[in-house]
Amino acid sequence: MLKKMYNWIDERLDITPMWRDVADHEVPEHVNPAHHFSAFVYCFGGLTFFITILQILSGMFLTMYYVPDITNAYKSVDFLQHEVAFGVIVRGMHHWGASLVIVMMFLHTLRVFFTGSYKAPREMNWVVGMLIFMVMLGLGFTGYLLPWDNKAYFATKVGIQIAASVPLLGPYIETFLQGGSITGAQTLTRFFALHVFFLPGALFALLAGHFIMIRKQGISGPL
Repeated sequence: MLKKMYNWIDERLDITPMWRDVADHEVPEHVNPAHHFSAFVYCFGGLTFFITILQILSGMFLTMYYVPDITNAYKSVDFLQHEVAFGVIVRGMHHWGASLVIVMMFLHTLRVFFTGSYKAPREMNWVVGMLIFMVMLGLGFTGYLLPWDNKAYFATKVGIQIAASVPLLGPYIETFLQGGSITGAQTLTRFFALHVFFLPGALFALLAGHFIMIRKQGISGPL
């Protein structure tokens, strides 16, 4: 049945050459941990992407129960945590994964820097990688407010005040993040929109560019 379905799709989209191209792509020996234990550091990028996928999948599950308004936000999180089957596990994955993905991305960035992988001809990929890092930090910041408890509320207020201290642009950034003059209902709605729609859209576009350049330029070798 699956073979017939695959053949039906392949006749219309000709996907076999694409899969063959992916399957036949050789991995350089220096990034194979089976040959060199030090090659494990080259796995940080792949591990970061794997955790990102888990964040996306767990986040999709959470949005099925989360209500982005100040009256029901905390109640919906509490319901998810204590009433929904496996809800506490999925929320735990998303909560701890948000920190782990930043740690793994930081380690990946260190590997790229210390092995000189940012040098020609990969300068643009380094820039894209830094933009991905900024988007990930933005996702962590915007997601922190969504449970709408005391810790999330006051931590976000501190973060907004820090952003407001930026010279010249600070007041505009503060208004944009808060959605007004105070941290309230509009802030929660804005953070939810940024966390679920705008920042993931930017992340997908940047990841696509990142992987396309990796495929074209190849994986960088050791110094």
